[in-house]
Amino acid sequence: METITLSTRLAKNEARKIDKLATDLGLDRGALLKQLIRKGLKDIQTERALDGYRRGTITLSRAAEIAERGLRDILLLLPEESIELNYYVRELQRDIENI
Repeated sequence: METITLSTRLAKNEARKIDKLATDLGLDRGALLKQLIRKGLKDIQTERALDGYRRGTITLSRAAEIAERGLRDILLLLPEESIELNYYVRELQRDIENI
């Protein structure tokens, strides 16, 4: 995997929290930052996908693509987020064809 270096500025208290958590977990700062970024990215992608599905602007299968999760994972998140399932026969047929 090709990598690049990114940088950002944080408040001192945020940096201290990161350093303390890294120490508590037995990680160096860079390793913890990678975990935080990956988790945050996945969370934001999932939030975006669920919001689009909630508003009716995307299908369930598209929400799964955006969130980079399986359809089952998205289905399991719907009740947690108080989102109703809006799934029609034509969508089911399309999803079955894509399996």
